[in-house]
Amino acid sequence: MSRIAESQAELTMEYDRLKELKAFDDTKAGVKGLVDSGIVEIPRIFIRPSDELVEELTQGKSTLHCPVIDFSGIEVQDHRKKVVDEIREASEKWGFFQLINHGIPSSVSEGMIDGIRKFHEQDAELKKKYYSRDIKSGRVRYESNFDLYQSKTANWRDTLNISLLHSSHIEPEEIPAVCRNEIVEYINHVTKLGETIFSILSEALGLKPDHLKDMECTKGKSVVCHYYPACPQPELTLGAANHTDPAFLTVLLQDQIGGLQVLHNNQWIDVKPVSQGLVVNIGEALQILSNDKFVSANHRVLANGVGPRMSVACFFNGSFAQPKIYGPIKDLISEENPLLFKEFTVTDYIAKFMSRPLGTSALDLFRL
Repeated sequence: MSRIAESQAELTMEYDRLKELKAFDDTKAGVKGLVDSGIVEIPRIFIRPSDELVEELTQGKSTLHCPVIDFSGIEVQDHRKKVVDEIREASEKWGFFQLINHGIPSSVSEGMIDGIRKFHEQDAELKKKYYSRDIKSGRVRYESNFDLYQSKTANWRDTLNISLLHSSHIEPEEIPAVCRNEIVEYINHVTKLGETIFSILSEALGLKPDHLKDMECTKGKSVVCHYYPACPQPELTLGAANHTDPAFLTVLLQDQIGGLQVLHNNQWIDVKPVSQGLVVNIGEALQILSNDKFVSANHRVLANGVGPRMSVACFFNGSFAQPKIYGPIKDLISEENPLLFKEFTVTDYIAKFMSRPLGTSALDLFRL
């Protein structure tokens, strides 16, 4: 009997899901704790529904590739226009692209990946003091599956969260010492890069370069540092379920293991790691601001039999500190392009997004 057939048979048996979820949560050791305990079969809470598993078997392999854009020379007008055109096309058709020659030194990126590894692989007792499911508990939290009790299936990953939602400044002492310097340095670099990307996106929408920055889209960041341990049964689970991002923009640093996929033309496309590259994707909030000109694409992360895989997502969420009303940019509205969305505040949008299981968009709640 195949592993998938075995899992289907197991899923027909009665079990106390809530009890298993709580038992996992109470360990405060995350998925890495399961691996360290020597398991050879994954707990049932991580096994995907049987219909999903069967569907995976029927899907073919696509030969398409996520766009890769060279960011060097954007201060030169001719090359900048080329980059603007490429990012416009990628944002309209894919909602995803990879950047090379983006200006973040390899020493900073590699240091960040190494710092995240050190945090997640330190003694479990040292990590536990940061463990919390309460997003209001502090600016630095460690958890496994933010939607553990809402989702149908738990994901095979642990996460260190750094919140810069209400202030871009964080005291270094708040960040775990084992990865403090690396995180501070990376945040400084990715913040500057994010502002540059927003200026290019503004031009891609036919606006002045500072338009999105002036709307405070570059504010309210959160940095999530994911750790995906090697999985003994990777075909039965996911590292991250199919989802979109509620932010305006996400800049993702990933290591070379791979597993990230984007849904394009109803096919899952591998976003293969590019040496020294960064993945950028449009969030739901920017899809609203662009009045559907840009798209926020579904994406997921496969579980791997090798690992650990590490990634760092920087979400640019917009203004949290002072409630600000966002909505489709008026310059983009016309008789040919009528208003498609209601206005929103970031806090309201993210609250609605987070109240749903991962994989459920909030766009429909704001569409007219």
